[in-house]
Amino acid sequence: MTNISPEEEEKRKRAIFDNMSPRNQKYILRKGYDKWDPFQEPKDPIDIRKDKTKRTSQMLIREFLQLKDQETYSNEYGKGVVEICLGIINDDDKYWGMYEFSCWYRDLLRKEGYK
Repeated sequence: MTNISPEEEEKRKRAIFDNMSPRNQKYILRKGYDKWDPFQEPKDPIDIRKDKTKRTSQMLIREFLQLKDQETYSNEYGKGVVEICLGIINDDDKYWGMYEFSCWYRDLLRKEGYK
């Protein structure tokens, strides 16, 4: 927040915290009051968030699926592409794990002559 002293910002933070429900206060305390920033800017909406290549999730999905023949992939395949794309762009560990395992497994299959 601009033009606000650290003391004033702390007063505002404390006022926000004190007006929260006990359940929400407990959650913040568990995560760490000092780490909590009630003034942080919201994240970009998902449709305009971009990855390191400056592409949106829609751009990446479209670019990938254009490499595939539409008759060779199902709706479930497309849903999987969308899900992992959003997970990776959002830097979700679950999807990074899925990605790294997939790369490792592809390399294993190639190494052992299956692909």
